[in-house]
Amino acid sequence: MKIISYNVNGIRAALKKGFIDWLKAASPDVICIQETKAHKEQLDVTEFENAGYPYHYWFSAEKKGYSSVAVFCKEEPKHIEYGTGIESMDFEGRNLRVDFDEVSIMSMYLPSGTNSARLDYKFNYMDEILAYATELRKTIPNLVICGDYNICHEEIDIHNPKMKGVSGFLPEEREWLGKFIDSGFIDSFRHLNPERQEYSWWSYRANARANNKGWRLDYAMVTEPLKDKISRAYILPEAKHSDHCPIAVELDI
Repeated sequence: MKIISYNVNGIRAALKKGFIDWLKAASPDVICIQETKAHKEQLDVTEFENAGYPYHYWFSAEKKGYSSVAVFCKEEPKHIEYGTGIESMDFEGRNLRVDFDEVSIMSMYLPSGTNSARLDYKFNYMDEILAYATELRKTIPNLVICGDYNICHEEIDIHNPKMKGVSGFLPEEREWLGKFIDSGFIDSFRHLNPERQEYSWWSYRANARANNKGWRLDYAMVTEPLKDKISRAYILPEAKHSDHCPIAVELDI
């Protein structure tokens, strides 16, 4: 099973940049989208269906043009879970899960901490999603939570590890991501690529992408029972529909 995760920073903008042709070529079994910035009714969904994804699910923020996640599948899941049931998280449309017989896959968009109020919200979300995932694994042990975590975990994950006081690389954020992994998850990319320095996000400023001054903010976190099923995990920087690029994990299931 090939799973791709992609923060498209606006699905409508990505469509204008050739997203559908890229999707056909990449051909994942499941693709998790973050930051669609759209409600389903604002889109011509036949574009996704004609690309080979007849099963597409959308969980959007109450506020139009903001946040929101989606999952496209080639095969029909047995269950779709919209949100987490936690109102403080769900009104911004940040979590959507599809369940198959052998694995469940969640598209997650963790908040950024652009100012002090949003940073407080981010820390609250981090606490709640860790508790939620810990409880969820009791009934769904084979779980992949992929998406934009808005945090670089280690110094290898950022072009300038001397950067201080910036949300996304704060000590508290990095400590939380370590705690999240230690709770029973595997960072699939780092698991298979312990020394590879690659990024999944670049600022639009100062030619950051051309100079590869990036951050690895996007992860495919896989629960421990699936560890031996991870066959590949990689980043796809050649896809340029967004300030992020897609990441992928392949599981032998």
